[in-house]
Amino acid sequence: MRPPRYDYWLLDLDGTLVDTEWSYTREVFDRVEARLGVTFSDRRADALWHGLGGDRDECLREWGYDPAAFWAVFDEIDDPAARADATFLFDDAAFVADLDRPVGLVTHCPAPITEVVVERLDVRDWFDAIVCCDEETGFKPDPAPLRLASADLPVDPAARGVYVGDGASDVEAAANAGLASIHVERHDPRRRGVCVLGDRRVESFDDLRDPHAADD
Repeated sequence: MRPPRYDYWLLDLDGTLVDTEWSYTREVFDRVEARLGVTFSDRRADALWHGLGGDRDECLREWGYDPAAFWAVFDEIDDPAARADATFLFDDAAFVADLDRPVGLVTHCPAPITEVVVERLDVRDWFDAIVCCDEETGFKPDPAPLRLASADLPVDPAARGVYVGDGASDVEAAANAGLASIHVERHDPRRRGVCVLGDRRVESFDDLRDPHAADD
């Protein structure tokens, strides 16, 4: 059995390869609430953390919160070491370690947190390039971060690449960058409210080892 044949792979981090214990997520939102004098239900906190409602800034505005004020406090409270301690790899993520092609990581997770998480989980050597989205690189579905990662890999510009993620913005970013897309559905689509459709849709990386799906 072998994975689909792409010249290189790009992957999202949070929700795709790793997730965070709910207790940490709830603690962060509790502290944000205390600082801003607002309230987030468990449902909204979970949706915002995992991006289940679509664009997070749009969700915040819809709920009556100022995105700039929220993220300023959230980013200050979200401690890299504490978050890394609460972060775990999905069981099927070892698929990435077995890839025999260049692999890049493109994530909205801030660089200070990403660095600690990949080191703590001992997966830094899985990736030949890491790009953390920010105001300078752009944010998905902007294709710029994916193009930056692709440029850092030892591949020809005409190489056939794929981006793997758990959200609609991941699929859109792949399309905007001219890459194939694989959507890993980690949540019940009824929680998300929509069904995200990439070029492939799987519930686990193990599904990509299916010999009947070996080649696109």
